[in-house]
Amino acid sequence: LGVVLLAVPAGGAVVYGSARDEAREQMLLDRLAAGDERVAVASRQPFGSAKGEYEKGLDVYRALGDDHPGSRAAQLVPDRLKTYYDAVSAPYAKKRHCEAVEPLTYLRGLPDSVDAKLLGALAAWPDEPLAESLYGCGVSRLGAAGGGGTELGELLRTFPDSASAQQVGPELSRRITAQVKAVKGAEPCAATGVLRSLGATASGLPAENVKSLRADADEGVKDGSYACGVDQFKDRKFDAARTTLTDFARTYKSDGRVRRARDIAIAAEIADDRPAAGKRLPPSKRPGGARMELVISNDAPNAVEVLYTGPVTGTVTLKACAGCKRYGASDGARQACRASGRNYPKARLQLPAGEYHFLYKHGTGVTARVDSYSSGTKVQPGYTYTSCTYVIERSPFDLDLPLLPDPIQPVLSPWDAGSSR
Repeated sequence: LGVVLLAVPAGGAVVYGSARDEAREQMLLDRLAAGDERVAVASRQPFGSAKGEYEKGLDVYRALGDDHPGSRAAQLVPDRLKTYYDAVSAPYAKKRHCEAVEPLTYLRGLPDSVDAKLLGALAAWPDEPLAESLYGCGVSRLGAAGGGGTELGELLRTFPDSASAQQVGPELSRRITAQVKAVKGAEPCAATGVLRSLGATASGLPAENVKSLRADADEGVKDGSYACGVDQFKDRKFDAARTTLTDFARTYKSDGRVRRARDIAIAAEIADDRPAAGKRLPPSKRPGGARMELVISNDAPNAVEVLYTGPVTGTVTLKACAGCKRYGASDGARQACRASGRNYPKARLQLPAGEYHFLYKHGTGVTARVDSYSSGTKVQPGYTYTSCTYVIERSPFDLDLPLLPDPIQPVLSPWDAGSSR
């Protein structure tokens, strides 16, 4: 009887231990399920806002694998990690490359905090998808603001030998070539802007064979800048055309088109105030034949720059008139340039016959708030022409001032005296 009684407690201990082990296994499985739920919730949100939940779910998997390696829950962790990687990298699976860069970078860094044995083949998996996403994202931004340089630079530094990295140079070259052709098309300004961005991106990348593509882009930008300014003039965007072509002439001083660019820029500045000057581009060749003289005198206490366009285009600057003053609104037309004994600053232009447009730009100097003034005239054979520029007082109440008479007046040439002109 004693032996039988001793056997009963031993059997009970075995039953109790088995139940306790099962309870522990169930507790670990419940913990695994809680981690699964965190990952499922996180997968329905953008990675940036869900990263915290993902990390909490990963903490569960890592603890089960490290602290309870023989448990049934731990044996399920590898499958859960595969699901975890699939959830985090979902943007890559959907080919949303820019969106995929951050989560794939996160996954690539997990071997620093998770046992490589636990991750298995997953440890190295993100490399290729990340390289592909960096390339896809960077290329999608080429030519736009930002230019894709951040992603492509990261690709070339981190995965220089990858298939994706080897595509960067050829793709940039292809796009630059396409835009160089596009500057000769209908939208040269847009193509030039894209070329500038592509060149900046190329020069900022770490691979020397890619940096060298900047020269091709810069050559296209030069041609595109000129074509853009001409196109802006034709589209009557005169202020933009003046800025573009003035910048072209300053930047590419040795280019054969600089003189032509300056002429168009002058015509554009006049046309911005006097649209009739922008009906057509200035002639590309200066006409031959007889030339008439235009004498411009300055009766203003400040320097004045005179821009003109017509059969020929140019600019001339007259110094300030020493001792000259502003006129009253009604006095200028009667008194300007008529003071005896005064040596007015003068400029003499030799102009072919034709229709001309002028813009008189007064400096600030002695005078303040001096308006520019534009006019036009037709230069005919057999005449010399005179023009007088002066300044009248602005009304202190900003009342409209009387219109100025045309400052360019024809005078009979000495050899035509007595003619019917």
